[in-house]
Amino acid sequence: MKRLPPLVLVGLLAAVALADRKPNVIVIMADDIGHTCYGAYGSKRYKTPRLDALAKDGVRFTHAYAQPLCTPSRIKIMTGKSNARNYLAFGIIDKNEHTFGHMFQRAGYATAVAGKWQLHGSFAEAVKTNHGYGALPEQAGFDEHCLWQVAVKEPRFWKPTLRINGQLKRFDENTYGPDVCVDFINGFIERHRDEPFFVYYPMILTHGPMTPTPDSADRKRKNAQRNYEDMVAYMDKCVGRIVDKLDELNLRNDTLIIVTGDNGTPGGIKTQHNGRLIRGGKGKMTDDGTRVALIASMPGTVKAGVCDDLVDFSDVMPTLADFTGVSVPADHEFDGVSFAPQLRGETGTPRQWLFCYYHPRPDQTSLGKAWARDKRFKLYRTGELYDVTRDVQEKSPIAPDDDTAETKTARNKLRAVLDSFPQESLKLRRAPAKKE
Repeated sequence: MKRLPPLVLVGLLAAVALADRKPNVIVIMADDIGHTCYGAYGSKRYKTPRLDALAKDGVRFTHAYAQPLCTPSRIKIMTGKSNARNYLAFGIIDKNEHTFGHMFQRAGYATAVAGKWQLHGSFAEAVKTNHGYGALPEQAGFDEHCLWQVAVKEPRFWKPTLRINGQLKRFDENTYGPDVCVDFINGFIERHRDEPFFVYYPMILTHGPMTPTPDSADRKRKNAQRNYEDMVAYMDKCVGRIVDKLDELNLRNDTLIIVTGDNGTPGGIKTQHNGRLIRGGKGKMTDDGTRVALIASMPGTVKAGVCDDLVDFSDVMPTLADFTGVSVPADHEFDGVSFAPQLRGETGTPRQWLFCYYHPRPDQTSLGKAWARDKRFKLYRTGELYDVTRDVQEKSPIAPDDDTAETKTARNKLRAVLDSFPQESLKLRRAPAKKE
């Protein structure tokens, strides 16, 4: 048998190793931006060319839903569970939760998180007093981090204060926080280019205060609407810089990128969309507060197209496990459903309903709100049923006495979904965590 030359053998072994390597994953979550603020979703007012390009070569989901507020969404996307099972208090995540950071870390991935944390809780003395601290990034499965609002709440944009791998660093007035985070992410990718990596980028943009960006024409402008539009454009630019780094390192086809937002657009911000003037719905249970963009891209693997299947934030973690082939602990119970088949252009198992439990500050008040919905109908736990395809702002509930056969069927189906979940977070039924 003829023996292969050493260089050829080395090349073949490298090719086999590359083929066996698990895909890299980058999850990007913009802060405070509904789906109506992206060009790919029909916006004419906001400019998002880099995200639009990702949507064109990937999958654009039209029915993706987050929670109405930041912390609930972050806990849900990181754990694959409904807030009804694991939401403890605003600004903290239970240190005992198994996150997608842990999942990838256990699978041998290099893991990093950059952007906004807001899950440790020490900035809010009332939260700390009632429940103890939440998790630090290193406790949540991340090898490296570059984050705003971990243990302190100081400026995030100009002259930012960020915690970088355990050390608090204050920057000068000419430094823009989002740039520091992207530099950190790109440096992490470059250092770990030869091994599988997972990057979670919960962005600082586009949350208030609405301030000018480095690309704004007037760095002193006070107009919140104009500044927000510039922040959306800069958010898009930040995503583009990460994509460019992947291209530079020839990692683009080896990396799954998922981009979304954590809730609706802030109140007071205006958006024209499909002939409707929308004022920010953040904090509301309507589509304006919960419907978000969701774009997935990995050239050569993710099949380009538009998918109108229902997707919930709890679906992200099981999808990543399914797509990459990494395992999760046997006792980790997901509320989410994998949409990995849809990423490959397959039918998969589309959801027939979504459930949303929302309680911004359960440590301070009583029961939260909850709804169950399909693509057309939404039923609240309090009994209001809406046809959201015709009444997107939920002005006219359908009374039971006015039910048709169709609405009665929907009401019964969605009531069964509501009844299958706890009425309040299971965490609230347990004794508060030990104070530290």
